Amino acid sequence: MTTDTPARLLQLLSLLQTPREWPGGELAERLGVSRRTVRRDVDRLRELGYPVQATRGSDGGYRLVAGKAMPPLVVDDEEAVAIAVGLRAGAGHAIEGVDEASVRALAKLEQVLPARLRHRVSTLQAATTPLTSGDGASVAPETLTVMASAVAGRERLRFAYRAGDGTGTRRVTEPYRLVSTGRRWYLVAYDLDRADWRTFRVDRVSEPFATGARFTPRELPTGSAAEYLRQSMYRRQESYAFTVTFAEPAERVAARLPAWLGTPEPLEGGDGCVLRSTTGDMVEWLAVRLAMLGYEFTVREPAELVEVVGKLGARLVRAAGGGEAGAGAGAGAGGAG
Repeated sequence: MTTDTPARLLQLLSLLQTPREWPGGELAERLGVSRRTVRRDVDRLRELGYPVQATRGSDGGYRLVAGKAMPPLVVDDEEAVAIAVGLRAGAGHAIEGVDEASVRALAKLEQVLPARLRHRVSTLQAATTPLTSGDGASVAPETLTVMASAVAGRERLRFAYRAGDGTGTRRVTEPYRLVSTGRRWYLVAYDLDRADWRTFRVDRVSEPFATGARFTPRELPTGSAAEYLRQSMYRRQESYAFTVTFAEPAERVAARLPAWLGTPEPLEGGDGCVLRSTTGDMVEWLAVRLAMLGYEFTVREPAELVEVVGKLGARLVRAAGGGEAGAGAGAGAGGAG
């Protein structure tokens, strides 16, 4: 139970800034006070200028709505527009460091922005084009704010989803967390139709809708949404076969090669050895790992690994000051053939 009135008011305000209606009983339970105390605290917020709307019913609810002006003691109009535009730009492109907390902040801010300021934010957003790094797909800020609100409010979320092969489905989920990898946003949620946990790329989500149906969060198998996403992404990686020959004896290569990458075998009728194996790791990572062994090697397959090793060799030659003349030789001598 929170006995400090100012601290309790701040906690109540934080809950109300989530764009949903809070039943009086649920607020009382969250704050550890009686419903009568909740009503008194709501009256105090109204006296401070916060537009808290109440609805009648057996368990009357409360919602913070947009007023005629920004609530006092928060930010002024110019600061509110600047914050909203900045958060929208960062959230839409999954910039590293702009995580779920920032998306929740955007959802809270846009919930109380007067109409005139929301129009200014939309106008500025439409008139500017951000220059971002990486190849992460952009995401509509509105999609993120709807999802973040559903996560915070523990509301079931319905949306349309497009799989990697283009197949479209409708999903009804219990959203758990939004996770940013720095390039993309993902939603970790319990899929009710499939009765199992799933991860969804947010840039493939459309028409998100918080149904209003409340749920009690389930226990995530890994305990951490970030860890669950990491394991899920690893499981989805397709394995591929690769063949690499080395101009060194098998035992010397094996001494430096991680065991899980396979065991090299001596070449028949000649010096050196050959490594035939499979992996689910990124091709770029495998190319770097092979180069780090410190031995001359030649990639036989797959073609994608041959190409990546060639580009890596040329890049390293240029980095060492070899220039364009050395780049061509580097591509051949770097180990891809």
